[in-house]
Amino acid sequence: MDSVLIFLQIVLINLLLSGDNAVVIAMASQQLPPKERKRAVWWGALAAVGLRCLLTLAAISLLQIPYLQAIGSVLLLYIAAKLLADAGQEGDLHMPSKKTKSLAQAIRTIVAADFIMSLDNVLAIAAVADGDTVLILLGIAISIPMIIWGSQILGSLLHKFPPLVYIGAGLLGYAAGGMLVHDPGMDALLFNGSRTAAEAIPLLCIPFVVIIGLLKRRT
Repeated sequence: MDSVLIFLQIVLINLLLSGDNAVVIAMASQQLPPKERKRAVWWGALAAVGLRCLLTLAAISLLQIPYLQAIGSVLLLYIAAKLLADAGQEGDLHMPSKKTKSLAQAIRTIVAADFIMSLDNVLAIAAVADGDTVLILLGIAISIPMIIWGSQILGSLLHKFPPLVYIGAGLLGYAAGGMLVHDPGMDALLFNGSRTAAEAIPLLCIPFVVIIGLLKRRT
């Protein structure tokens, strides 16, 4: 009975944490032709789950390394701004960017972002499972359809309503801000346990990503 409850907790955590992965996959693949878009979604989802499996097993030791999450936060901010910049030319979001992404480029972007986000996500799963590798892997496997379906739904919405790309970039910026304030090294160096800073930084990262993304469109 305890194993069943732990398994359900892991599934729930994956359900909650799969949103950011779905956003990245949808944004990175939206410029591809429909056939390649589906391939990018599948490969991206499999990469996300595979990375989460590997990182969960090493989560406790990885996330105790000072400044690791801070570095990941900066990289995720860059990726979010780049995805927004690549979404289209300023003033006409319905026009595709002059730089047409290939399937390989989209998959590389998805893998990089998933790797960064998984560093922050897997600790919760490892803590709940209490070292039970079988439960961890089974719970993560359940997240595959969640990520795939979520990515397809978001991809369709982004294709029909291009301005939604701002919301997607903002969500990734918020996730990056959360990683920054949870980094043990940054907390000791700058925040010193301040709740105000911990709440403000993720929110401030939302407009920061949008502004940087718009500026990158001009270059």
